[in-house]
Amino acid sequence: MRLSRRSLLATTTAAVAASAAPAAAASGPRHGGGRTLRTGFDRLAEDGYALLDGRRVGVVTNPTGITRDVRHIVDVMHADGQVDLTAVFGPEHGFRGTAQAGGSEGRYDDPATGLPVYDTYLKSGQDLAGIFTASGVDTVVFDIQDVGARFYTYIWTLFDCMEAAQLAGLSFVVLDRPNPVTGRAALGPVLHKEFATFVGRQPISQAHGMTVAELALLFNAEFLTRPVPLETVRMSGWRRSDFYDASGLPWVPPSPNMPTPETALVYSGTCLFEGTNLSEGRGTTRPFELLGAEGIDGRWAAAANELGLLGVRFREAYFAPTFSKFQGKTIGGVQLHVHDRERFDPVRTGIGLLVTAKRSWDGFAWRADNWIDKLTGSTQVRTMIDAGADTDEVVAGWQAELAAFRRKRREHLLYR
Repeated sequence: MRLSRRSLLATTTAAVAASAAPAAAASGPRHGGGRTLRTGFDRLAEDGYALLDGRRVGVVTNPTGITRDVRHIVDVMHADGQVDLTAVFGPEHGFRGTAQAGGSEGRYDDPATGLPVYDTYLKSGQDLAGIFTASGVDTVVFDIQDVGARFYTYIWTLFDCMEAAQLAGLSFVVLDRPNPVTGRAALGPVLHKEFATFVGRQPISQAHGMTVAELALLFNAEFLTRPVPLETVRMSGWRRSDFYDASGLPWVPPSPNMPTPETALVYSGTCLFEGTNLSEGRGTTRPFELLGAEGIDGRWAAAANELGLLGVRFREAYFAPTFSKFQGKTIGGVQLHVHDRERFDPVRTGIGLLVTAKRSWDGFAWRADNWIDKLTGSTQVRTMIDAGADTDEVVAGWQAELAAFRRKRREHLLYR
């Protein structure tokens, strides 16, 4: 039997509404000296949803919007009479997560709850404000797990939804979740506004080192033409030095090619290979950890290891992607093995890999549309590498702009 996406949604979620119960109890796995992490949603639910009392609520979320016992917050709230939940808004990949990269689920009624689901993907400004107005909500709630990289589109869904809510005269609430790769530092080049796209709307660094609630505060104060009435529900029990496994929370892939927290750890550096003719590992079980192309051999891994990059080693690897670049072909390249995540710098590593790939493989090329400039936020990385700059020289080129962003970022941090 062949199932359509709509049929798939119906068959996989039909039983959820019947089994949904009030939110999970406050108790949960403890970590880091007895701390128990509670997400923004956990704290909202523990307070009896008092913040949303008397409001008509719409939720922007995807499959990562779950409780500790892996129930979706939409199913939990829908079953709870304390919340007037009237709409759901799905981003890239969709609310229930049935779409691949560059896709969404469209407009439909959710089979599990009967709620109308609206598609926000690639919508912004007055178009998105019109969708919010048509839904009848007066408050938009955002709850999506981010991965800490500027070019991961969910943070720009957050920005676009905040802007649209302001245009529509609505309030906005952000339920916070951990940055899975810690919130210790901002890393990498800062976007130049002339390179703004959906993989980078505003001038933040490539690895921002913030949570979504902190980003919302930054967006509201620094980048929105007019601020939206904004409330954030902080986590408790999270520290900036925590990696995701310290949270005790289950990991749900935020997108099909982000299968593990280890993927997120390298993503802010190796996603740069989307801007080249090499595979970034899509179509393998280790996307963004496997990189390669036809004609590459062990010389690349050897050259990368010679850089002495902290916390990571490179293994000569051969693989055959099942989709995307080099589909069905066996290609050569490297696999990243992070052995000390405390010292690992994903952005410096990504630059080092670009430099050594270009020097060790004569087939290296940038994507014809210079997508690398959109990912890095300017022409600087591409032109410096083309001019023969080494890793340290390229990294030195963005330090002044990064220092300025770090000062701005510091004003909006919520956690120690």
